[in-house]
Amino acid sequence: MDEHRHGTTVDEHADHQGHVHDDHAHHEHDEHAGHDHHADHGGTAGHGGHDHMHHGHGGHGDHAAMFRDRFWWSLVLAVPVVAFSTMFADILHYPLPDAAWASWVSPVLGTVLFVYGGWPFLTGGWSEARTKRPGMMLLIGMAIVVAFVASWITSLGLFGLDLDFWWELALLIVIMLLGHWIEMRAMGVASSALDALAALLPDEADVIDDQGDVSQVPVSSLQVGQTVVVRPGGRVPADGEVVDGRAQVDESMITGESAAVERAAGDRVVAGTVATDSSIRVRITATGDDTALSGIQRMVAEAQSSSSRTQVLADRAAALLFYFATGAAIITFVVWLLLGSPTEAITRTVTVLIIACPHALGLAIPLVVAISTERAAKAGILVKDRLALEAMRNVDTVVFDKTGTLTTGAPEVVDTVGDDAVLGLAAAAERDSEHPVARAIVSAADARGVPVPDQVTDTGSVPGRGVSAVVEGRRVEIGGPAMLRERGATMPSAFESAVDGWRADGAAVIVAVVDGTVQAAFAVRDAVRHESAEAVRALHDRGIRVAMVTGDAQQVADAVARELGIDEVRAEVLPEDKDGEVARLQESGAVVAMVGDGVNDAPALARADVGIAIGAGTDVAVQSAGVVLASNDPRRVLTVIDLSRATYRKMVQNLVWATGYNVLAVPLAAGVLAGVGFVLSPAVGAVLMSLSTVIVSLNAQLLRRFRA
Repeated sequence: MDEHRHGTTVDEHADHQGHVHDDHAHHEHDEHAGHDHHADHGGTAGHGGHDHMHHGHGGHGDHAAMFRDRFWWSLVLAVPVVAFSTMFADILHYPLPDAAWASWVSPVLGTVLFVYGGWPFLTGGWSEARTKRPGMMLLIGMAIVVAFVASWITSLGLFGLDLDFWWELALLIVIMLLGHWIEMRAMGVASSALDALAALLPDEADVIDDQGDVSQVPVSSLQVGQTVVVRPGGRVPADGEVVDGRAQVDESMITGESAAVERAAGDRVVAGTVATDSSIRVRITATGDDTALSGIQRMVAEAQSSSSRTQVLADRAAALLFYFATGAAIITFVVWLLLGSPTEAITRTVTVLIIACPHALGLAIPLVVAISTERAAKAGILVKDRLALEAMRNVDTVVFDKTGTLTTGAPEVVDTVGDDAVLGLAAAAERDSEHPVARAIVSAADARGVPVPDQVTDTGSVPGRGVSAVVEGRRVEIGGPAMLRERGATMPSAFESAVDGWRADGAAVIVAVVDGTVQAAFAVRDAVRHESAEAVRALHDRGIRVAMVTGDAQQVADAVARELGIDEVRAEVLPEDKDGEVARLQESGAVVAMVGDGVNDAPALARADVGIAIGAGTDVAVQSAGVVLASNDPRRVLTVIDLSRATYRKMVQNLVWATGYNVLAVPLAAGVLAGVGFVLSPAVGAVLMSLSTVIVSLNAQLLRRFRA
């Protein structure tokens, strides 16, 4: 349906406009109050401390670049810091150069690394502390500050301490920067939704003054009451009412519905839509922030700014670990001090705080997210927001938009009456047209093997009526009811039963008039995707309820629902009310995923717990969702659910290991077994902490076995 999304030029066939979708399903688009996007998945994309660095919509892209640059430069600094660390050299039993400068390599470069590489964690930790929302950033910040101070005290030979943690400081910063870089890169951004909406408007408009003269003015200077001319292929610059002319208007970029809609004098048109075949004059009724498109933009912006404040799993674990480590450190210091060992009190306390530092925890989630998004991409699924992927495992209701989602979004001839030879004549007349209905007739002739004559002359169209041509000397006219009325022709009684059945099922009726008489009729309907029934069955097998929300007529929606076995149907829903239907389901306790492809689906995508856009849909819908299906196959919704569950399992496994290790190692580092002669040395604790990172990384790699 891509061709319908980008202002398809239609020279003829204006009468076909209303046949596939009832006109009432498309009226009053000026009230499109709303499309937003998956609000739940926007701003806190990660650790609480990140919030302070998010500015506007481009935050995560800049964030990823910042962490990438800091990671590589910090890695360069970390190599000599680790290599010249006394503790690290003792662990691996290699000698350091016997020179005065060698002992200062780690302190000097470690200080540079602390300031440069540790800055995001220091500022993020301060932000979390200031807002009283401890998380990963505060835990990392606390650990690197303790390691930095303890290492400098040791390097300066103060208090007789032997706590050379320069190598641990370097590894911690590098590992955390790597984890955050992976995390930010995997998350993606949904910020271009607003840019895509803004791009729907032209830069200038042709204004007609009282003398009838036309002048170009910036769209921003348009005023209510002015009249503008919209030429064929041009976009309507502002909301208004048609005062002269008749045209097929492509509203797909706003509604997501494929069929062009006829707009004539007295009809309302919406900014951003395209007059495809004829010029119209429009009197402006709303400009600037009062237009429907601006209303949609506001809802998208509000959805993104009101994003979920739910912390990801790693932050929840980090917050608990922060309180645990802090409490353990205080108890450790007090107990050893009371035992009369102030030096041991400092050593044990520093060891506790550094071992509590979340090496493994910092990679537990980012690695799983990175691998899961990679697996998703291989399955044709773009995970733009990891919170959407996390939430998908809990979905119990999937709401589909109809047109372009469960259906192809393109009309198809599903039945005919009359001689097949007339289908060939109709295809000949329509062959050079780009109109969706014309393509459907030509495709039907090809599929049935009906010969299509080559001798075609005098081809023409009447906007709002149909197309005509002389085919092998016979006058052939193709159109709908309006053309029949204009020609004074009547439907043959032999056709009436079939035609009435088509209309009852919501199909459009196109007739072929040959030399003044109706000789064939075609039922044209938006074709249901063959994958849709399988997707609905599979969702039912998993205990998931399926609903459909559409602006189409009730009989059209009911016919599709019967064919697919959909549980609940909401038809004739105005664009601004789709998100209300999602909210209604949520109020009943459902966890809702919304699948859509049009701008008018964007508020519902935002309202839903998970928004899923069909990849062939409008740019705004694609940019507004947390998950995007690159193909039009609705079965991919099942893949998202399966991947969400597999990803969550790996996250939980990694978090259990990472936090479990800390819970066990911290008491040992504190010296709870000192009475039996066992004390975990700082060096051994640091090594084991790094080992836990390796285990978490290997476990995350097992997710690569996931198959869509």
